[in-house]
Amino acid sequence: MKVIDMRCRPAFLHDFFGASPGTQAYEAARWLNRRVGSRDDQHFVSSLTQQGFLDEVENAGLSHAVVVGRHTPGQHLPNDTIHHIVHGHERLLGIAGVDPALQGEQAAVAEVERAIQQLGLAGIDIEPGFGVPARQPDDAVYYPVYEACAALGVPVFLMSGPTTPDPHFNDPAGVARVAADFPHLPIVCYHGYWPRVAEIVGIAFRHENVLVVPDMYQFLPGSQLYIEAANGFMADQLLFGSSYPFRPIGQSIDDLHGLGLRPHVLDKVLYGNAARLFGL
Repeated sequence: MKVIDMRCRPAFLHDFFGASPGTQAYEAARWLNRRVGSRDDQHFVSSLTQQGFLDEVENAGLSHAVVVGRHTPGQHLPNDTIHHIVHGHERLLGIAGVDPALQGEQAAVAEVERAIQQLGLAGIDIEPGFGVPARQPDDAVYYPVYEACAALGVPVFLMSGPTTPDPHFNDPAGVARVAADFPHLPIVCYHGYWPRVAEIVGIAFRHENVLVVPDMYQFLPGSQLYIEAANGFMADQLLFGSSYPFRPIGQSIDDLHGLGLRPHVLDKVLYGNAARLFGL
């Protein structure tokens, strides 16, 4: 069975991902692994090098792994770094990060265009709830980015979830407004706005261009509703992500098999929906 992992970063990318054993950040990465059900809370040491990461992707049997960039006041994973990691590796796809509130509208749009047209990355990540000040996804500051992505024909990725510093900004209501304003723009919601599962599922019901990647939260209480929705109307809108290095890739694939997805839906969630998103 083919599998595309929609959220998969090497540990060496940043201390936040466990790049420096023996540090507080490393222990935090182990802690998060335990919280989301990893059986081995130090599995990610395998990806402390580029070759180690490539081996992890191959050993897990992935067709593709999506390496996600980030640009927030608290953490910047430069797009050139993401390009360097994925370039020349058929199994790896890169997502660029921008923050128009930090960079300014013109600079952010220029970076969107550079990341897609020159670096060959496959989409754009923004993280409204991690801004300073925090924002909702329908804030006007992000609309030039949405417009640029729509013009370039690439998806936009929104990072959400319970790690958002103020839970008020882990609110999917703004996604509905963006989806209505850009009906042909694929909007991919990382972390699936967990634990506000029913709300994002309701928005996905109304807007077929809203796609959901619960990734590591797929395996926590309350997430069965994603599965129930995918077995019905949302079969083409749920995608798999391990959130590696915070959860083992292979374990996450195995665990997904046990959650009750119908066989034809499981194929879509693991591969088909992501393949369609990226035109593979």
